[in-house]
Amino acid sequence: MPTYEYVCSKCGHRFEKFQPMRAEPLRKCPKCARAGLKRLIGGGAGLIFKGSGFYSTDYRRKAPEKAAGPEAKPAPEAKPAAGPAAAAPKAAPAPGGASPA
Repeated sequence: MPTYEYVCSKCGHRFEKFQPMRAEPLRKCPKCARAGLKRLIGGGAGLIFKGSGFYSTDYRRKAPEKAAGPEAKPAPEAKPAAGPAAAAPKAAPAPGGASPA
């Protein structure tokens, strides 16, 4: 059930009311008892986490590992660049140093 916001056009009283979606909008102000309430467009509710499964540290970056010398981890091998030039095989040079015609 949503929470609706109302404001009285007569006395200026502003309040919220928890109502079913099918309920008719309120007409009388609870403060001055006169008709003239307007239902406002609400900004929506914030996200609420309930339960024990969420912590503020869940999505933080992990602490950086200790800086170690180059002997600690081997460097990853370089991968060939992707693209049409990388996919086409290269022609071997002709024997005798002559270029193919």
